[in-house]
Amino acid sequence: MHDLARHRSRLIDVELDESIGRSTPDIEHERAVAIFDLIEENSFQPANDEGGGPYKLKLSLIDSKLVFAIAREGGESVTTHILSLTPFRRIVKDYFMICESYYAAIRTASPSQIEAIDMGRRGLHNEGSQTLRDRLAGKIDMDFNTARRVFTLVCVLHWRG
Repeated sequence: MHDLARHRSRLIDVELDESIGRSTPDIEHERAVAIFDLIEENSFQPANDEGGGPYKLKLSLIDSKLVFAIAREGGESVTTHILSLTPFRRIVKDYFMICESYYAAIRTASPSQIEAIDMGRRGLHNEGSQTLRDRLAGKIDMDFNTARRVFTLVCVLHWRG
């Protein structure tokens, strides 16, 4: 993809609506890091958008649904997609459990045990990322690495600490 197309098919800003709520300083830091990583490197294109980006994304939660409000750089609305979080509940729950195991293992387990837990963690993260891409198919085109970063953000939104 040439530079202009890459510049136009990307996010330049991600905002969390006040509906998301605020959390502990540690979780707020994780959210900020997830947003930074997403903006730093992504491939993001609303389907059938002829106007092109770059884009701004505002995420909010309404009735346990994740709302993707997409706008152009200048603020002009492009589209809004509402995604049920139900298909992600099990993956996110399992992901948090394995992350807890991973952090506990770092203190006491052997390197091979830590590596096995980390492989499981990455596998769940990949499953969540693919589920996200599948649920947004035909609505938002994003590469797998961008889906991984958005899924990280979805997880951090659920993290209560």
